[in-house]
Amino acid sequence: MPRAARAALAARLSVPMSAVLLAFGLTGCGPAPDEPLRRWQVDTADLARGRTLMTHYQCGSCHAVPGVPGGAERAPELARFGRRSYIAGQLPNTPETLQRWLLDPPGMVPGTTMPRLGLSERDARDIAGYLLSLQ
Repeated sequence: MPRAARAALAARLSVPMSAVLLAFGLTGCGPAPDEPLRRWQVDTADLARGRTLMTHYQCGSCHAVPGVPGGAERAPELARFGRRSYIAGQLPNTPETLQRWLLDPPGMVPGTTMPRLGLSERDARDIAGYLLSLQ
């Protein structure tokens, strides 16, 4: 095939192919900014109880957390926590991992400054649900 014919064919294919590649690329960008990230939600969590527990356990004495009194800056801010990829910069931010982290932070990341709070499984589930709802 002559060079001019190959160039013409490539030009005709490049526009539709670009549209296809763009469509595939956009589908991998994730949900719209306002759409909740449902895969990270804790279905059985009581979010209001989780927020109340964060006040009870004084999470605001180290973290700034929406809806929780305190707003200290000694530890990472937890606004939009549900959009984070990692917990403590190391652990995948999933509902299961977050609940385990809340139950035993030093056991998950030795040397962390986050203490064991003595949470029950239910407390950890409700706090995790609240944190992951922060989008």
